[in-house]
Amino acid sequence: MTPRLQTRNLCHSFGGLAVTQNVTLSLPQGARTALIGPNGAGKTTLVNLLSGAIRPKSGDIQLDGRSIVQLPQYARVRSGIVRTFQISRLFKDLTVAENVKVAVLQRLRASMQWWPSPARSARVHDEVHETLGMLGLNPFADRVVGRLALGEQRLAEIALALAMKPEVLLLDEPGAGVPQGEGGRIMSAIERLPKDLSVLLIEHDMDLVFRFASHIIVLVAGAVMVEGSPQEVAANEQVKQIYFGRDGHHAQHPH
Repeated sequence: MTPRLQTRNLCHSFGGLAVTQNVTLSLPQGARTALIGPNGAGKTTLVNLLSGAIRPKSGDIQLDGRSIVQLPQYARVRSGIVRTFQISRLFKDLTVAENVKVAVLQRLRASMQWWPSPARSARVHDEVHETLGMLGLNPFADRVVGRLALGEQRLAEIALALAMKPEVLLLDEPGAGVPQGEGGRIMSAIERLPKDLSVLLIEHDMDLVFRFASHIIVLVAGAVMVEGSPQEVAANEQVKQIYFGRDGHHAQHPH
């Protein structure tokens, strides 16, 4: 079966500094994959390459077997690869439901599927509340986004991404800056994402990573150092030393 998303020998550099070195990775349909690595490992650059924010110096990116390496960001979104906190910024003075409605209408208009009618308005309404329900946000549907806690705003941003109907979701540090007590709600919501959606999680919180991922890719100095199941990655001596610290503290978390 063709992977949903794959890269082949992806390379990029800034000036003379190689920041992405021959990265080959594969996300099957329904993937729950995490990308981890120390600061400066090249995670952000790799996500920028996948989303189309920057073009690689060499190598290929394929979505469903078709090269998308030359496509700009907006075309990649339409093709089905969406990055959270990238395409749709929250409108802080609109409600959660109004924000998601904007994203739904943006997608329908881009695909020429939208012109006003009662039936289509009902369809949009249903889709908005289905998306909110998936993330446990229906109780916040009529709340103004700017008055929500940070964790709830993060969930609203994920809802915007889901409203674009992606095939691949690049989940870019959903736990960053969120108070510890709210991280569990984000994780619970992420676990309810559609099973056929391929997800690449970029995250520093190792508890979240090991709870979410069935496959982990460790990036060091722009190259894939090791990849495998959470158990395999946690047991890897190089990972313990380079990423987790010599005591292997976080390596105790996977089950």
